[in-house]
Amino acid sequence: MRTIGMLGGMSWVSSAEYYRLANEVVRERLGGLHSARLVMASVDFADIEELQMSGRWEDAGRLLADEARKVEAAGADLLLICTNTMHKVADQVQAAVDIPLLHLADTTAAAVTAAELSTVGLLGTAFTMEQDYYRDRLASHGLTVLVPPAADRAEVHRIIYDELCLNVMSAESRRTYRRVIAGMVDAGAEGVILGCTEIELLVGAADSPVPVFPTTRLHVAAAVDAVLRPVP
Repeated sequence: MRTIGMLGGMSWVSSAEYYRLANEVVRERLGGLHSARLVMASVDFADIEELQMSGRWEDAGRLLADEARKVEAAGADLLLICTNTMHKVADQVQAAVDIPLLHLADTTAAAVTAAELSTVGLLGTAFTMEQDYYRDRLASHGLTVLVPPAADRAEVHRIIYDELCLNVMSAESRRTYRRVIAGMVDAGAEGVILGCTEIELLVGAADSPVPVFPTTRLHVAAAVDAVLRPVP
């Protein structure tokens, strides 16, 4: 088994889920006491959030690129950015290392395509829902991507930063997400991408009338597939 490298801390709630899922998937695949070989760099999310809000994406990319080099130097064979939002700087991070970066939007799009769906709703931070970097990556796989109306996008974003990133899960916020999901389905979504790790802790398949695609679970499963695959 090769080693998965993770860029985490964005938020720590998200990173804990990545760590848990990686170990669970390895145990499912290999049995017994097997667990994942991992290297994680966990940044201070407050620093990243400040750069996000001020639009200093290049600075954020440099910060994560520096951390990626450390992860590679520690022995990682594959790199994951453990957050959908920060895939905005994925190219900058990939350019800093020699190991491959497994892009979260690619693994998600593969799952949607395998389910033979073509139109999906996207939930995530405002950056993920509104900017081109993530939606265009999905569209490059032939998908049509829908997002909620502006007021709903703002509320979805607020819940992520004010509640979910602080490990606060409320029934009221779950109801909000269910309503937003139903609206996207009414608009034509055949499936819904849960494009933020923390969202997966609040809602799941039971909260949607159409299939949901939990990006973290899909990302981790693809990473485990890669590190367990025999080296040519």
